[in-house]
Parts: sequence; structure tokens; C-alpha cells
Amino acid sequence: MVAKNYMSGLFGRSPIRPLQEHMYCVYMSIKHLTPLFEGVNTADEEKTKEAHDALVKGEHKADVMKKELRHHLPKGLFMPVDRRDLLDVLLMQDQIANQGKSIARLIVGRKMQLPEQMQGLFIEYSNKCIKTVRKALDIINALDELVETGFRGIGADHVEEMLVELSEIETETDRMQNKLKGILYELEDDMRATDVMFIYRLIDWVGRVADDAEKVGSRLQLMLAR
Repeated sequence: MVAKNYMSGLFGRSPIRPLQEHMYCVYMSIKHLTPLFEGVNTADEEKTKEAHDALVKGEHKADVMKKELRHHLPKGLFMPVDRRDLLDVLLMQDQIANQGKSIARLIVGRKMQLPEQMQGLFIEYSNKCIKTVRKALDIINALDELVETGFRGIGADHVEEMLVELSEIETETDRMQNKLKGILYELEDDMRATDVMFIYRLIDWVGRVADDAEKVGSRLQLMLAR
């Protein structure tokens, strides 16, 4: 009964707030990508395992929140944001956490190591991808004000600016992704074929974190345009 009253009160105050809390959970989870790669680079199995466990736990928490939100989101709520739009954004946010878990399991399951030539750039790459998620969180956190103003005014202009920044950061991650692949290509002849294959996969999977964060922004941009 307490949980039910809590959820009722939560949605009574703002149907946007649970979406924001879910995105915050996703961001706090995906931040563990950096210590994950730091552990890989230093062959610190304990640090790698701790980051892996945090990413898996964070994904599970986000998944529970997603199910709660979907179950309790009012169907007849009158507001400028369509219920289907909120659910679409929720699924996109959840995919970020899913991707973090997939990356962690790939690294730990394969006991992956990165060539020394790639290690520093991989940390920068993961940090930049995390930055896209942080920017997407900032945009989601502005949704309350946008709803109140009917998606117009100074608040809408500020969100548009943040959407541009998000796109620019994601473009930077694309450049870093290509640079990492270029380094790996030069090293291929001296590595096992399976190691090369899985590192390429790892590069792509980390890049999807930034891609998914941009998709969250793009979905909100469509809502602004309506």
C-alpha cells in the first residue's frame, strides 16, 4: 500500500519525474564504464569485476524502474506530452543501461585485454560516451519546464542548444571510434583473429552508448517540433 501511494503521489505531482529518475539511474550506471576500462588497462581484475557488477546492478535497477513506470503511467492524462512519446523515450533510455551491461559482460566473459596503443584513447572514448549520456540527462531534466511552457519560450531555446551540443559530442565519439579502429587495423597482423574481432565489437558497442543517448535527444526534438 505504501508503494502504491508513493507511485500515485509521484505521478500526481509530475508524470515526467519518474522518467527523469530513470534517466538518472541510467547515467549513474553507465558512469562505471570508465573504471571498467581502467581495470582492463591495468589488468586489475578486482576493479574490473567491481565495475562489471555495478553496470549489471545498474541495468537491473533501471529495468525495474522501467517496468514500474510503464505499469503506473496514467493512460488518460491530459498534458502536452503524448503517453506514447514518454514510453518511447523510456525505452531508449533503458537501452543505454542495457548496452552498458552487454559491454561489461563481454569484457569479463572474454577476459579481454586492450593493446597498449589503444588504452589511453579508449578511456577518452568511454568518457566522451558517458558525456553524451550526461547531456541527455540534462535535456530530460528540462522536460518539466518545457511541459509547463507548452514547449515554447526561453526554456525551449535552451533545450535546442543542448540538443545541438549533444549531437556535437556524439560526432566526436564517432571520430574517436574511427581512430580506434584505425589503430586496431594497424595491429591486426600481430594479434589473434578472435581478439581482433571482439575488440572491434567492443569499440562498436561502446559507441552505441553515445548513439542511444543521441536517440533520446532526437526523440525529444521531435516532441519539440510538434
